[in-house]
Amino acid sequence: MVALTQSSAAGVLALLFDPEPLLKQYALKSLNSLVPQFWAEISEHIALIESLYESEELPQDAHDQAALLASKVYYYLGEYDEALSFALGAGSAFEADSRTPGTEEYVETVVSKAIDRYIKSRTAEQAGEGKIDPRLQGIIEGIFRRCIEDGEYRQAIGIALESRRLDVIKHIYEQTRDTTLLSYAMEAVLDTAFPLAYRDQVLKFLFPLFPAPTSDAKSPHVYSLTRILVTLNSPEMTVNFLNSLVPGQKLLAYQFAFDLVEGGGQDFLEAIRKDLPEGNEESKPIYDQLRKILLGQESIKLYLEFLKRNNKVDMLILKNTKDALEPRSSIYHTALTLQNAFMHAGTTSDVFLRDNLEWLALANNWSKFSAAAAIGVIHKGHFQESMNILGPYLPAQGAESSTGSSAYSEGGALYALGLVNAGCGSGQEVENYLRNLLKGATSEVVQHGAALGLGVAGMGGKSAEAYDDLKQTLFTDSAVAGEAAGYAMGLIMLGTADGTSAEEMLTYARETQHEKIIRGLAIGLALIFYGRQEEADDMIKLLMAEKDPILRYGGVYTLALAYAGTSNNAAIRQLLHVAVSDTSDDVRRAAVTSLAFLLFKNPAQVPRIVQLLSESYNPHVRCGATLALGIACAGTGLQDAVDILEPMTRDSVDFVRQGALIALGMILVEQSEASSPSLAPTRALYAKIVSDKHDDPMARFGAALGQGLIDAGGRNVTISLQSRAGSRNTSAIVGMVLFCQFWYWYPLAHCACLAFEPTGIIGLDENLKAPKFEFISNAKPSLFAYPSPTKPPKKETVTKVATAVLSTTAKAKAREKRKAAEQGEPIADEKKDGDVEMKGESSTRNEDVSPISGSLSNLAEGTSSPKPRKSEPSFEKLSNFARVTPAQLAYITFPSESRYQPVRVVSTRPPPSASKPARSPSAAALAAERYAGGGGILIMADTRPGEEVEYIEFETQAVPAAAPAAPAAQNQPQVGRHIALDENAPEADPPESFEYPFDNDT
Repeated sequence: MVALTQSSAAGVLALLFDPEPLLKQYALKSLNSLVPQFWAEISEHIALIESLYESEELPQDAHDQAALLASKVYYYLGEYDEALSFALGAGSAFEADSRTPGTEEYVETVVSKAIDRYIKSRTAEQAGEGKIDPRLQGIIEGIFRRCIEDGEYRQAIGIALESRRLDVIKHIYEQTRDTTLLSYAMEAVLDTAFPLAYRDQVLKFLFPLFPAPTSDAKSPHVYSLTRILVTLNSPEMTVNFLNSLVPGQKLLAYQFAFDLVEGGGQDFLEAIRKDLPEGNEESKPIYDQLRKILLGQESIKLYLEFLKRNNKVDMLILKNTKDALEPRSSIYHTALTLQNAFMHAGTTSDVFLRDNLEWLALANNWSKFSAAAAIGVIHKGHFQESMNILGPYLPAQGAESSTGSSAYSEGGALYALGLVNAGCGSGQEVENYLRNLLKGATSEVVQHGAALGLGVAGMGGKSAEAYDDLKQTLFTDSAVAGEAAGYAMGLIMLGTADGTSAEEMLTYARETQHEKIIRGLAIGLALIFYGRQEEADDMIKLLMAEKDPILRYGGVYTLALAYAGTSNNAAIRQLLHVAVSDTSDDVRRAAVTSLAFLLFKNPAQVPRIVQLLSESYNPHVRCGATLALGIACAGTGLQDAVDILEPMTRDSVDFVRQGALIALGMILVEQSEASSPSLAPTRALYAKIVSDKHDDPMARFGAALGQGLIDAGGRNVTISLQSRAGSRNTSAIVGMVLFCQFWYWYPLAHCACLAFEPTGIIGLDENLKAPKFEFISNAKPSLFAYPSPTKPPKKETVTKVATAVLSTTAKAKAREKRKAAEQGEPIADEKKDGDVEMKGESSTRNEDVSPISGSLSNLAEGTSSPKPRKSEPSFEKLSNFARVTPAQLAYITFPSESRYQPVRVVSTRPPPSASKPARSPSAAALAAERYAGGGGILIMADTRPGEEVEYIEFETQAVPAAAPAAPAAQNQPQVGRHIALDENAPEADPPESFEYPFDNDT
């Protein structure tokens, strides 16, 4: 028998008007199952259903059924708040209904509304405004209970964080003892837009829950602990934690100190050093070592040594670029300067400069400034010898150079001095030197260099004296010096959100007439509010409402830096709105580029967001999209990003092509030909554009910079805006913001070197010395190999072309031969005149006339058949100080029988399965999405301490101090590692006379 389908709910609705309570109760229960089909019909009686819910004559069960029915009707009507209110009144009926098939969508919507209302109520309750509805509390407790029963711990932690229920997180951890859940809670609160005060509260709550780390366990949560300490920026908490590790876990204490140096600011590290106790007889040497590490200089020396040892710069690429670009054009001279600086960043190798002094001498004015500053990038981190290396170019003691042209090399050298000492923490001596020169200089170019150098060297130092000196320079109202002072003031007060400084800078920016100064101050303001999230909202609102587009441009960067790395939805929405609505092209371009600073922790999302903007009609928006992809996806090799950029290298507008070429260099840095199919075509494209004399200068400039970035730091660095522990890499973010200003001012492009992150494994023992040891990379060597070096073009040997023989000549010669044969005369040698008989057509039809056919056949006859290719091994052994790329870290293992073992895990990611190696760049990028990976400086535990140790000898030797007179002697020829930047330097001696062997000429 066929079941009858119900066509109306009228019959059941009629029962609601019956005076019998039992019938009403039956009707309410029946209607609950009919709502999805007949909600429109039932909604006409909603007033009656509500009155039944409030009626006292019905039992509790009927009340609940009426509330549930009203809730469902309001849900279908789209009135979700009303639906939630009645669902709360339904009590047990709602909970029972949530298990009924077919109601999933309704339950899900009501629960999500309940969570939203609970979060709002909890926030209000904590602020002392009102109380939470106990019925709502009941629903939420039920959700927590169900999540924990189903093992959905992360979902429960997410709701607990949003609703500020930290007790739930503690309960879950006590039940599971899973530290990855605590790490998840930490990531969630750090990488989403929680208010700063609440973020700090959560981190302080989570920190003691983590179990005490031990070097034996190699706990992966070591990274989480480092990240919490760096983010909270609390010296007191950090000192207490380090004290808990001394003396029992001293190796782990050293490891934490190195990791803190990588993520922490200078003032934070200095405060820890001051607060560390002296210690007793046993612990004093340990605390002394910790102070030494926290100074930051040990890390810099080790990375300097790593970059110097492994330098794999392909000099032929530089030579080809130099030969192709016209050196008398300042844009091309600057392009090659930047390319060389990036390629040799931190390697201390100035071979290219010393081999090309003639090219260097062609630098004029600001090109000369950039060329001098490039020495700072090449020697970045060589702080011990910075004054000696730059001695010949620095202003003479007592007075600056009288000649105008020398002011540029002096200014550039002062900027270089800042770059060499960036992040050294040793800044005092250098800062005082730069401050004195800034006050004493009369040339605005020297002031410009001194201000930039002071800003970079004292970044985040919050030095009031340096800030005041820069302010005095700003008030001279010199456009050139004032612009640099604006940037430097922001760098010195980085992340302080200091109201007085911000007010002074904004006031002056509104008053001055110089666009350069306004731009310097606008970016300076953005730097002051770095990482301050909601504290910067008032300043952002103020700057975004300004009539001056340069101040709005500053507002965009203020928004990007305040919320850097948080992926804040409101900030992204605001930037996207500005990108399509602002009247200024510069502001729109900056808004698109700034998306990278918000989203760099989730690079896989950026291509999707930027896809449409990359096809905009406005070339400035397209240009912004290229840089956004480059900065956010830097070092990942993300194929989705490359696929968007590749067509943009053929854009009709030159500066869009420039941006695309630079961005490709950033994305493909440290990729191998095996891991990224786009690497070889991109390198070929760079070479083609650079060598094409008819291409746009801006595109060729972009290709030269791209060549520098793709091979940055001797092919041993990646570009990363986050540290290995996953916290924001402050100097890298600041460096990239300043790099983006190359659009207006090329010398600022040098700041990209602040984002270069050396990628190697540097193992140290308890004495902070580097022993020799080996470890294994469980991947095919080709997957992470250095790119093969460029081959020089082969010289073609000139072969003599056979002389064509006319058919008439051939016939005449044949007749002569016949006659001579008949008369018995000797036949003359027909080849003596060099004529060669042409082959007839018949011979060519059936024979291969390929010019290499003969040589191939000869080869085949004379040699045996070629050997089959060897299969590539599935692993390789690497030694201490070897390059290990971020994607490779997951494959690294230390053999259990090895003498030296790291005290913390090498990588935060689990090793990939052997059956599916991560060949696809997009897969590798998604794996690298959260962290730059571990590696870096590792403290190694010696499992056989009694045996003799073989240490690695460092190559970075101290440079002999420059003679006191050297800086003054501007006209003396430079020797050793110094490069003459002065046109007045004497020419090299001509070669001695010799006789050319003409007889041997072929």
